[in-house]
Amino acid sequence: MPKPKQKKEEPQEKNSYTAKDIDVLEGLEPIRKRPGMYIGSTGPDGLHHLVYECVDNSIDEALAGYAKKIEIHLWANNQVSVEDDGRGIPVDIHPKTKKSALETVLCTLHAGGKFSNKAYKVSGGLHGVGVSVVNALSKYLRAEVYRDGYIYYQEYSQGKPITPLKKNGKTSKTGTKIIFEPDPEIFPEIKFDWKRIVDHLRYQAFLTPGVTMRVVDHQAENKIFPYIFHFENGIRTFLRFLTETYRKLGKKLIEEDFFLSEEKENLSMEIAMTYVDDTDTVEFSFANNIYTPEGGMHLTGFRSALTRALNAYGKETGFLKEGNNLTGEDVREGLVAIISVRLPNPQYEGQTKAKLGNPEVRTILEQVFFEKLKEWLEIHKEESKRILEKCLMTAQARLAAKKAKENILRKGVLEGASLPGKLADCITKKAEEAELFIVEGDSAGGSAKSARDRNTQAILPLRGKILNVEKAGLDRMMTSEEVKALIVALGTALLDDFDLDKLRYHKIIIMTDADSDGAHIRTLLLTLFYRYFKPIIEQGYLYIAQPPLYKIQIGKKVEYAYSEAEKDQIVNSLLEAKLSKKQSSKEEAKKLKIITQDKGETVLGVEKEEGEKQDDQKEVSEEKSLKGIDLQRYKGLGEMNPSELWETTMNPEKRILKKVSINDAEEADRLFDILMGGEVLPRKKFIQAYAQQVKNLDI
Repeated sequence: MPKPKQKKEEPQEKNSYTAKDIDVLEGLEPIRKRPGMYIGSTGPDGLHHLVYECVDNSIDEALAGYAKKIEIHLWANNQVSVEDDGRGIPVDIHPKTKKSALETVLCTLHAGGKFSNKAYKVSGGLHGVGVSVVNALSKYLRAEVYRDGYIYYQEYSQGKPITPLKKNGKTSKTGTKIIFEPDPEIFPEIKFDWKRIVDHLRYQAFLTPGVTMRVVDHQAENKIFPYIFHFENGIRTFLRFLTETYRKLGKKLIEEDFFLSEEKENLSMEIAMTYVDDTDTVEFSFANNIYTPEGGMHLTGFRSALTRALNAYGKETGFLKEGNNLTGEDVREGLVAIISVRLPNPQYEGQTKAKLGNPEVRTILEQVFFEKLKEWLEIHKEESKRILEKCLMTAQARLAAKKAKENILRKGVLEGASLPGKLADCITKKAEEAELFIVEGDSAGGSAKSARDRNTQAILPLRGKILNVEKAGLDRMMTSEEVKALIVALGTALLDDFDLDKLRYHKIIIMTDADSDGAHIRTLLLTLFYRYFKPIIEQGYLYIAQPPLYKIQIGKKVEYAYSEAEKDQIVNSLLEAKLSKKQSSKEEAKKLKIITQDKGETVLGVEKEEGEKQDDQKEVSEEKSLKGIDLQRYKGLGEMNPSELWETTMNPEKRILKKVSINDAEEADRLFDILMGGEVLPRKKFIQAYAQQVKNLDI
């Protein structure tokens, strides 16, 4: 019989894609799978977002009129507790999930009382994922509810219940307490920033007048007193808080602040604003108490109405000539403003709620604010005059800067410029591998060029102190050969032509001497980068080298100290070891302190008690005068030979680099203005305030 024909097999696709390849994530698994979608990142921002989500729930209770106290505690074991005296999350059985309402809220996405207007007319936690996100991303979470005369609690881990809902005695109070510990599987580093949390809660207290917020840090080594915030006047007090520094420096431009509190078409709005004699612009915008750092429709409406109102009033009174309009940039210089809106159905962009998207908010707020501001300007004529005069000065400065910028671009100062001759470039052309060392002086530059790894390290020596770009204009800045050399070496160009993708080095390292001159040069360079190359800092490409202060040698053993404390520790350790070899007791050796160092001889003495006469040279016996320890204080990088410079400061395997970051852009902007700007009085007051904190000043 002939063999039956075998069925020809269909060729299997290399990348088959069938139903079995579809993942179905249940419960809170999507949050753990993609935490960045819900909290922005798993870095410090996302970590602190967990705290804010819990606080937001308590604030929603306060906005609804049920909570008056909110307590936040940072515990030493990385746990955080947030408690309010609101109604308490319901604990009865939910008709749909057949579980308690508490478990439903904590273990189910998009479950909460924020979707209808029955429980909350206004709420920041619109998405209903807040506390469930905290639960999903916590190694441990305990929810305690105080309601109906009883204490209820349930414990969870990674978003799943580990105990049933239990009663734990009776109570007369009401409210909710959430205790959580972030999951180290999600967060690489769990470290809560006390100042960051305090600042956030202070703002929330300003926006929720009449509510008391208490925050306690139990993790601090030194005891920190609790912060208690309670403000009856809301954003009026907030505005005074923001302008207090300007007021003390005599830079408050107007005495009478503008304040608006209106409600129209279910939109409640509060605006507080003033002007200061400064170039800063400070704008805080909130929607349902949620800080919106990227603004949104409420901020857009505010800015538009502000520009329109000042232009209209200026033309009516003759301050502005026909055809001379102030721009938004002109009217916002020196402005300090808070814009807070509350609405039933806010539309945020993303779960982190960085931007408000409701278009109707812009229309309503712009109309109301324009009318009220026009009225205010007409009543407060003296304040209006000062504001318009400042705006006109800003406009004139803007036009002058624009002309200077056009002249620079037209002349093509950087066009076709070749790499500066003083730059010792590296071989690699891959920016991610390349490092640029900006070095102080030709002497240090010579050592660095000899010490470097030519494959990946480039050296740019700068002669003397570069121009202070905070004071100098753009046109003057571009006449500085040192500044131009740096700009050309970076490769990004400047102003409108700036392109971060053209940056030639992804590690830019400022390497200056460890003295006051070196610190000054470092500050001047940081000012240049902050004002004209901020994206380089924001991308984490700017670093500061940490050269050693001391070289310590005993025999053939060499060690380097990067601080005074480290120097003392190393020297004492070496001396103790040497004394031990001479059969001196370790206890005696530990009491010895360095008295003098002279020509390779280190002299030790026993530290005297306070008030006891100390005569170093007479009290020290010869057997405790040890030779052979060489202690060298580096006055500059140029004193190091190339091998020392490589070993201590340039070798990627051993060096210490400090990454420059901008944690608080507004505070950084203010400090650069104070320390490097043209006004002397603010700098004088700053120095007087902090002079006592300066140690080891190198003069």
